[in-house]
Order: sequence, then structure tokens, then C-alpha cells
Amino acid sequence: MSGPGPWTRYKLRLKRKRLLWRGFRSRHALKLTSDKTARIDPAQILLFATVRNEAMRLPYFLEHYRELGVSHFLIVDNDSTDDTAALLAAAPDVSLWHTNAGYKNARFGMDWLTWLLIRYGHGHWTVTVDADELLIYPDHETRKLPELTTWLDQHGQRAMGAMMLDLYAKGPADEQSYKRNQNPCEVLKWFDAYGYWAQRQSRMGNLWLQGGPRARCFFAEDPRRAPTLNKIPLVKWSRRYTFVNSTHNALPPQLNRTYDEPGQEKVTGVLLHTKFLPGVADRARAEQNRKQHFSNSKLYDAYYQSLIENPDLWDVNSTPYSGWEQLVELGLMARGQW
Repeated sequence: MSGPGPWTRYKLRLKRKRLLWRGFRSRHALKLTSDKTARIDPAQILLFATVRNEAMRLPYFLEHYRELGVSHFLIVDNDSTDDTAALLAAAPDVSLWHTNAGYKNARFGMDWLTWLLIRYGHGHWTVTVDADELLIYPDHETRKLPELTTWLDQHGQRAMGAMMLDLYAKGPADEQSYKRNQNPCEVLKWFDAYGYWAQRQSRMGNLWLQGGPRARCFFAEDPRRAPTLNKIPLVKWSRRYTFVNSTHNALPPQLNRTYDEPGQEKVTGVLLHTKFLPGVADRARAEQNRKQHFSNSKLYDAYYQSLIENPDLWDVNSTPYSGWEQLVELGLMARGQW
């Protein structure tokens, strides 16, 4: 696969420098409220996230990633009004920052995480995810992230891509029951096994993946507007790197080549997306009022309104989720040579 031309490469270098500078400046918006960074060792795998009002999800989220092999969490709390901050501050492996700055103006939180990645992530394998995303990959129950990242290092692979897979219940979300510290997959038991499409973006070399229940239910009239499902959650970080559009793509462009190429099969993961737990309607109502999540808020008004109406995403073609082996068989996750 040929890369971008000289002029495009030059513009991408400028873009990367601008985004790094934005991240550096954003440090002034962050107040360190629970500092345990002295406990970070050079070989540890670190997780970075921005959260707001995620107290129900966070106990299982932390447990899941600890079990995978994450040693330290670096989290920005964007002015939560529930007990998110207290829960995180009490955790022995979480360093916590607070900000009341605008999420949208900070590139949807990415400026804040860019600074933390510059400051703490350099030289580490890093996981960058949202609180409603649970990373899995082939054999993840028995072969943890330290083993995977060692293998990736040995094979010269500095990043692992993942598909964001929407999970949902049978019936409206707010008719379900979910308890704190419960595995969300016990409630969200279904997914769309088919109905995805991807195109390669020539400028940065990344795949642009769309489809699934949100495209089917909320963007049927214009599927091109459906949410993007490809992400790069696992990266051997350098302070020269930056994410561009959430974690959907990154710079320099070679980080985006996380898919198979001639002569090189690559392992990929899946981010189990647990957005559609009970309470999603109230969250959608609050986010619609805040208008902090999308650059074109008017475009997504109908999307939020549909969430507020507590839809049932299940249909006769929905598939019960049974584990990573199923996703490999369906082609939604790749084992590569791992």
C-alpha cells in the first residue's frame, strides 16, 4: 500500500504538531486531585480515559482492565455530579485529574488525554478508551496484555486496532436491570453479527468502519452519518504521537495501519460497547442539553431524541453474544499470527 504524497505528509506533520501543542496547552485546565503516579514503573501498561458521571460503570470497568493487565489508570473527571470522583480517588491504582472545562472545546477530551499521554505515556504500552468500552482480543482470558504487548513488540507492531461492537438488550434499555460492579454483558446479551462496511481513507491510511444497530436504527436514511466503529485503543506510545479524531485515527499515519496487509496478518481486538445500559435515555437527554459531544450538534439532535425515547435495538436478526471465539469466526476480530 502506497502512502500519502510529500505535500500531504507535510500537512500531516503540521497537523500533528498543532494537536500536540493543543494538548500541551490544555494542561492548565487540569487539576491533579489524586496523585499516585510515583507508583508507575517503566514496564507497566497504562490506561487513559476521560469520564463524566460513570459511577455505575466504573467498578466493573476497573476490574476488567486490571484483570487484563493494566497496572495504572490516569483518568480525567470532567466535572461529574455523581460519586465518580470519590470512587476513583479511593482506588490505589488510579491517578485522577479534575476539569470543568468544555469537553467539546477540548476536542471531546482528547486534548486533556494528549497531555497526559505526553507526560506519562511515553515508552509505555497504553490503553485509551471510554468508560463504556471493554477491550477484548483472542485468548484474552488466558493471555494477558503483558504477553500480547511483548508479542507485538517482537513483531514490530506499535498499535492494535479494534472494532467497537455495540451490545444491547432484548427490549428497551430502561426496562432492564443493572447493578453496580455487574458485568454489562450479563444485561447486554445481543449484537449485530452482520451489516458493516469499511473504506480505506487515503490521507491517513486508516479504515473507516460503520454499520451495526446505531446505523440500522438511527441513521437508516443516511448511513454515511452513522458513528465510526474503528478505533486504535492499544498503542506503544511516544510523545510524538497524537490521536486525531477520538481514537479512530492517529498521527503519524503508520499507526493507522492496524489491518492485514500483504504478507503480514495482524491481530485485532473488539471494544465491547456498553452504551445501552439502563439510564441511557437520561444520559442522552443531559448530553443533548449540554451539546458537548458532536461538532455538528444539530445533526445529532434526532439521534439523541431517539435515545431519549428508549428504543428497542433488538430485531429478528440479532445474535446472542457468546465470546471472542464467536467474533473471530464472524470476522469481526482477527487472530492474525498471535
